[in-house]
Amino acid sequence: MHAHIPRKRFGQNFLQDKGVITDIVQAIDPHSGDCVVEIGPGLAALTAPLLARLGVLHAVEIDRDIVTTLSRQFPADQLIIHNADALRFDFAALAAEIAPAGRIRLVGNLPYNISTPLLFHIATTPERIADCHFMLQNEVVLRMVSQPGGPDYGRLSVMLQYHFHMEKLLDVPPEAFFPPPKVDSAIVRMIPRPFEVPVHNVQRLETVVAQAFGQRRKTLRNNLRGICDDSDFQALGLDATLRPENLSVTDYVHLTNRLLAR
Repeated sequence: MHAHIPRKRFGQNFLQDKGVITDIVQAIDPHSGDCVVEIGPGLAALTAPLLARLGVLHAVEIDRDIVTTLSRQFPADQLIIHNADALRFDFAALAAEIAPAGRIRLVGNLPYNISTPLLFHIATTPERIADCHFMLQNEVVLRMVSQPGGPDYGRLSVMLQYHFHMEKLLDVPPEAFFPPPKVDSAIVRMIPRPFEVPVHNVQRLETVVAQAFGQRRKTLRNNLRGICDDSDFQALGLDATLRPENLSVTDYVHLTNRLLAR
């Protein structure tokens, strides 16, 4: 297990606790015929039990040394490895290839140093995804599932909740990894869903939300100055003196749609 030296630049912390591994696989509940893609298989802690249930598994791994090790460990027709950077990987294209009439399932112990941009990258193609089960820093998971008004609610909360229903499943302590990270971890389940109020332009929503949360201590009026004014807030029944964490995802969608309708 520890023959491979973890590389800090890849954010490598390898899962090794058998009890945690069993709990994660049970939460994923893979079945033969599922099109599963593992992001960052590392030393195969999840890969092996997933393959035992699936028969065939795709994996996206950036570390060439790990790719070589996995290629020797598993038959090429069972573990199909894509030596690539997950941040630039085209998950939609892979879904079209391996699940043309369905969707792919994503799993993985995501590198903590790129977790937020990777989540935003995955959120660009929710229509090709059945579900996601990810290991992340606990503080990131809390931000993902946080509700309006809480200290953890922010840009990540709004944008991911627009695309996914999310649920925190398991807490994972540092000692479950090698080397142990300096933070607690957690498993989150993400299921794509059509939001009850569709936004007319997702990129515009991203811009509005990013600017709104640019300075959390300031009011919406101050943060969104230049792209909307008091008449926009009044038309939607919103208080411009509120802080960005006080608006719901629906509020941000309505505000964005109003700006697009101008």
